Amino acid sequence: MRVAIIGTGYVGLTTGVCLAFTGHSVCCLDTNSSKICALKAGQIPIYEPNLSDLLEESRRNLEFTTDYAEAIPGAEVIFIAVGTPPTPSGAPNLEFLSQAARSIGQHIKSDFTVVVNKSTVPIGSGNWVGSLVREACELRPNGRHTQFAVASNPEFLREGSALHDSLYPDRIVIGADETRALEVLYSLYRPILDQTFSAPTYLPRPEPVVAVPLLSTDLASAELIKYAANAFLALKVSFINEMGLLAERVGADVTEVARGIGLDSRIGPRFLNAGLGWGGSCFGKDTSALVATAGEYGLHLPIVEAARKINGWQRDRVVEKLLHELKILKGRTIGLLGLAFKPNTDDLREAPAIEIAQKLIDRGVRVKAHDPIALERFQREHSRMGVNLCSSPCEMADGCDALVLVTEWSDYRELDWECVARKMRNPFILDGRHALDREKLTRAGMRYMSIS
Repeated sequence: MRVAIIGTGYVGLTTGVCLAFTGHSVCCLDTNSSKICALKAGQIPIYEPNLSDLLEESRRNLEFTTDYAEAIPGAEVIFIAVGTPPTPSGAPNLEFLSQAARSIGQHIKSDFTVVVNKSTVPIGSGNWVGSLVREACELRPNGRHTQFAVASNPEFLREGSALHDSLYPDRIVIGADETRALEVLYSLYRPILDQTFSAPTYLPRPEPVVAVPLLSTDLASAELIKYAANAFLALKVSFINEMGLLAERVGADVTEVARGIGLDSRIGPRFLNAGLGWGGSCFGKDTSALVATAGEYGLHLPIVEAARKINGWQRDRVVEKLLHELKILKGRTIGLLGLAFKPNTDDLREAPAIEIAQKLIDRGVRVKAHDPIALERFQREHSRMGVNLCSSPCEMADGCDALVLVTEWSDYRELDWECVARKMRNPFILDGRHALDREKLTRAGMRYMSIS
């Protein structure tokens, strides 16, 4: 099938490359000309494991452009995968979505086209996008006869394993109010649903995966499924962090508590990792948007609101723990191990490290930081913060009064901790992710404390 994808961020680019790999003809559009030039040259503007390899394998089916007139006419399916960042009220900013919808309407020419909201958008956005496309179509000669339908196809990708989640998903959700649109999207996803494609050697098909469930539903339900899924996962993280507070007071081990409840098949072990809480582009933005949407209907979502508050408190606990250890923070030097919001990505959106660094700087702390991947992005996006970026953990540890493990990169588990301890003025580490071996660090001369 002929596919156009508007937006080449984490979602759009991953989706485009995977659809091209499964045999579709894909044109990825972005208004950022430098990004498109880089992609044409085979340069990936984001860090995602194996993405450059899969792009190279799929290149025969991929095009990149900044021109709507090149991407949209003739496309049977058009994905909108633009950013919807939060506004100060918590509601998403739909400016880019509006621009994309109107531009589609100005150029759409296929006999029947399915316009798909891939971006996480508020409930009801499908109807709104449809009206914008229709208005733009009717400004063209004979445009009122253009046939299209709007669908929702929410993404459930985890950065760092986005290709795996695209090729071997837990489920595919498609929502539309026209049967014909559902049939088109079923055909589009059939190679993934039936797992008929040849798996890449570097992304082997998991043994249990022989087929992928498909949920076809109405537009509004598909839109709410995305928000509800992310809100529930955020709740799990905040819940175990709240249990961590109690565990600390009563002398329990929250990691053992998480293991004990996670073995219950009704609960499951995933997202029960106590620590600094969630970050990234999804949980914060989506829970905020869900609360804002409920407010439009005169509703409150106290459980979701509480999860957001607990997540914010976890950053404050870092400062509290450091104050307890060091007594005075002003004039101290503290190193952050990790900047990205999670391992295997360079994404800094809503990253706990950013907020923690700012809280420490506000208290007169000299902050140093290291990250295996995200240093360059941090320098571009947050250079004004005044964080001293270091090329190695040992360099960062030199002269530090404390370290904080913020991102649980596997590299940090294998550090030469004796070297780190010797370099530090005060060999103390606060493990914000329960990811390090307490006994190993203690033998190396470090004093160890976890976040709870």
